[in-house]
Amino acid sequence: MTDIAESMPFAITLPVGSSLQDLTGSWRTERPVYMHMLPPCNKACPAGENIQEWLSLAEEHDYEGAWREMMVNNPFPATMGRVCYHDCEVECNRAKIDEAVGINSIERFIGDQALEKGWKVDPVNPASGKTVLVVGGGPSGLSAAYHLARLGHTVTVVDSGEELGGMMRYGIPSYRLPRNILDAEIKRIEDMGVTMKPNTTVEDLNAELDKYDAVFIAVGAQVGKHLDIPAATASHVVDAVQMLHEVQEDKQNESVEKPLLGRRVVVYGGGNTAIDAARTAQRLGAHDPVIVYRRTQQQMPAHQSEYEEATEEGIKVKWLSTIDSIGESEIQIEKMELDENGYPQPTGEYETLAADDVVMAVGQVSDLGLLNGVDGIEIEKGVVKVDTSMMTGHKGLFAGGDMVPTPDKNVTVAIGHGKKAARNIDAYLRGSEYRPEPKHPDAAVSRLTTWYYSDAPLQVRGKLEEARRRDTFDEVVRGLDEDSAVFEARRCMSCGNCFGCDNCFAVCPDNAVIKIEPGTYEFNYDYCKGCGVCYQECPCGCIQMVPEQI
Repeated sequence: MTDIAESMPFAITLPVGSSLQDLTGSWRTERPVYMHMLPPCNKACPAGENIQEWLSLAEEHDYEGAWREMMVNNPFPATMGRVCYHDCEVECNRAKIDEAVGINSIERFIGDQALEKGWKVDPVNPASGKTVLVVGGGPSGLSAAYHLARLGHTVTVVDSGEELGGMMRYGIPSYRLPRNILDAEIKRIEDMGVTMKPNTTVEDLNAELDKYDAVFIAVGAQVGKHLDIPAATASHVVDAVQMLHEVQEDKQNESVEKPLLGRRVVVYGGGNTAIDAARTAQRLGAHDPVIVYRRTQQQMPAHQSEYEEATEEGIKVKWLSTIDSIGESEIQIEKMELDENGYPQPTGEYETLAADDVVMAVGQVSDLGLLNGVDGIEIEKGVVKVDTSMMTGHKGLFAGGDMVPTPDKNVTVAIGHGKKAARNIDAYLRGSEYRPEPKHPDAAVSRLTTWYYSDAPLQVRGKLEEARRRDTFDEVVRGLDEDSAVFEARRCMSCGNCFGCDNCFAVCPDNAVIKIEPGTYEFNYDYCKGCGVCYQECPCGCIQMVPEQI
């Protein structure tokens, strides 16, 4: 001990009967503490997936473990690996170094592995004896059914469509989501004991409320909005949602004729449905469809990846334009300009555009007729009001998906709604209240020691050749192979959470870090001087320096 004391750059006088380690605590103004932080990918996921956890399992080749972690929150990993707009990647800290981790592509790889190997999920709770009716077999309804079944409840799903899937089936073209993938993931939910009744319409919701212990409604928004535009003949105006629906029915039922469109098709709108409608029209024989949108490309609500794929296929867009009138074989469009607040304003300048058909893709609304006569329901601006538990004003009646207020309307958000509703319904049925765990502090990129992460290029998914995409509904985007998927998973920086790199253990000058097992460490504060070297050298930023309590 004397040798250690003499090696210090300042003199130390030890009290009688004490050692150096008895004094180290008094030197500190701060002490290091291991923390669990909230990664930005987890925080951004509308379905609430623990993305960082399943990425760590995937990089260790534990694909089934990664899939089971996904399935805690999301019953559609293979589907979402194709159609999710991956908000997680937008927020990924890695994007500030080189490129975001390709989380969506890894999710698809894991989801496909599960389907190939036939992995199943088990119930979390034993049978409760409670019954729940789910009205609407889209992403929100099926997600709720899945989670409720795992929680031990008896679930029945009814849907007016010929097959379940909602907008996943009837709104997303098969070149983005092959139907065999969707069918397999729905079948997995059915195999859990969920009763599924397609071609079934609820005529009397009050009667169903009396029959079941709880009801969850998620009928989506599948009715296209209509604009008052003068038209020479309504036969040339087609609703985008209906067109996509008919294309799906045609592909699964040979007796149904596919929509008849002319060679020159104009799509009016700027969302994902507009992009899908234009790409579908081209596959049905239209010659270079044109999208007319009243705002700029920067204001277009469609996802960037969909827009890029559309332009690759030759789809053109008329920006800052609005349809003024529709004729027999042409339309008149008015040019717009943005005002000082960024809103489009008419200019009085017109242009004529050849058009055999106009596809309207200006948004969708929900058909809420089934709620007529149900007490306590509040509807405002076309959506149903729900409380924080997703219960409507009628006790025992819950709602979710596009039919309730939400800033974003997409499949991932709907799946998250179904999960949240299921957990609240479970608590309601058990006479309790669901209280989610408090969230950890955010894992900011400023706390990462990024020089530890060498450049690693994003693994890009291949695509079907452009020449073949214009006349086939074959899947456009390909998946990653195993090596690429594992490489991509290893690009994750494990923001804010220890991944067992041993840096703190190796750099501590006082042997104050105790290694319990890989990824688990403790500080011996009797040895720790609070120098902060471990804090500075932690790659993932899971060590924080906190003030000493005096």
